[in-house]
Formats: sequence, structure tokens, C-alpha cells
Amino acid sequence: MIIEKMTTFGFSEGLKTTKTVIVPLGSIEQHGPHLPMHTDIFHATEIARLASQMVPVFVAPPINFGVCRSTADFPGTIGIRSDTLISIVVDVVESLYRHGIRRFILYSGHAGANHMAALLSAADDLMAAYDDTDFAVINDLDLFDTELFKLLEAHNDSHAGEFETSLIMALAPDLVGKLPPADRPHFPRPLLVRNTRACWKSGVWGDPTMASREKGERMVAILTRNLAKMAESMNNQKKKTTKTS
Repeated sequence: MIIEKMTTFGFSEGLKTTKTVIVPLGSIEQHGPHLPMHTDIFHATEIARLASQMVPVFVAPPINFGVCRSTADFPGTIGIRSDTLISIVVDVVESLYRHGIRRFILYSGHAGANHMAALLSAADDLMAAYDDTDFAVINDLDLFDTELFKLLEAHNDSHAGEFETSLIMALAPDLVGKLPPADRPHFPRPLLVRNTRACWKSGVWGDPTMASREKGERMVAILTRNLAKMAESMNNQKKKTTKTS
């Protein structure tokens, strides 16, 4: 049930079936020279919508902007502050809660540490305020299983590499450009870098050349299946439980 495509009366009817919603989140940030900047939010939204075809669950309109730290210096990246993201998530959840939603899956296609920390902070605050709610705060890695791990051939693949390139090859092949070579930045940890592009020329962290549409189709199917299982589990919740993260 895609909320923005429903009528208000259809939403009310849907509440008779489920009180669970998936809120897709992501970012608008550089993804190398070959992937669109909405890669994170695009694939999360598509997988959420596919999951909603497998199990009764609402899918909220995506929250497109996220906390972008390592990619902030690349042209086109649009980042927001952690406090801003927390405020947006709290407002969205409180609005949905007002209308009867009680179980929330915050599914982010962007897995930056600061970004995920903001989502966890928002969920913690909301759980404290509304004791009849359940939350799951997840990113793609939380939907991985043994079958998906076996598909991956590149090591240390985390951004615009084999995994994300395969996903977009499957979901929107016309948006994939010429594949660049493998790259992995070397940041001088624990020092902070003022200009990340000085350490990270290509914007790729992994090996896009190992991606394929076939892999992507299997990855999409696995992520969708596991997200649907999570939504089904949330649907079956009868009592308040602890947060999954």
C-alpha cells in the first residue's frame, strides 16, 4: 500500500489490515562517475514497494535527504544535519502515529555512520514518547543473508561498487554509465579530512566492474524477501518489543 497513491479513505481501510509502515530513507550524494546521485533512496524505495506486494504493509513517501559526511565535498551531494534528519523523522512518524500506525520500519539505503546514528536517536526518542510503538532501524546490511553474501566477489565493497552497481543495473539499467575501475580511498584515520576528495578521487569504494544485472536481480529479490519477512514479523507483534537495529 503506497501511501501517496492512496485516498484518505483507502488509508483508513488499510489500517484494518496492518498498522505497519516502511519509511524509505536515503540520500542525494555522489555515487562515482557511473551511478545516479539518488542511488540510495531509489533502491530502498523500490525494494520497499516490492516488499509491499508480498505482505500487507504501508510504504511512506521516501525521505530523500540524509546526513552525508564523506561525500559532502563532491559536486551535487545534498546533505542535511543530523538534527534536521531527526526532526524530519520524528515529524513523519508522529503524523503517521496520529492516524493509527504503530509499527515503523525505518529502512535506509544510505548507511553512513552519522546518518544511521541520527535515525537511531530519533527512534529512541519516539519509543520513549509512545510506549505502544515498535521500531526497526535498518539498512541494506540488515537484510543480507548467506545467499546474498555468496553473490559478492569484491572485497571491502561499500559505495558505488559491486553491490550498488548491481542493484541499479537490475532496477534501472538505463541510469548506469560506463563502469570505472575499482578504487578504495585511504583516509588518514583517526584524523579528520577537510576535503575528502583529496583522498577519494573517483567516489567509488569497491569494484563496479564485478557488478552484473543478473547479480542485481538476485540481490533485489533477496532484499525484498527479507524486508517482507521483517514487515510480516512486525505485523504479528502483539506487545511492545525492543528496537531492532
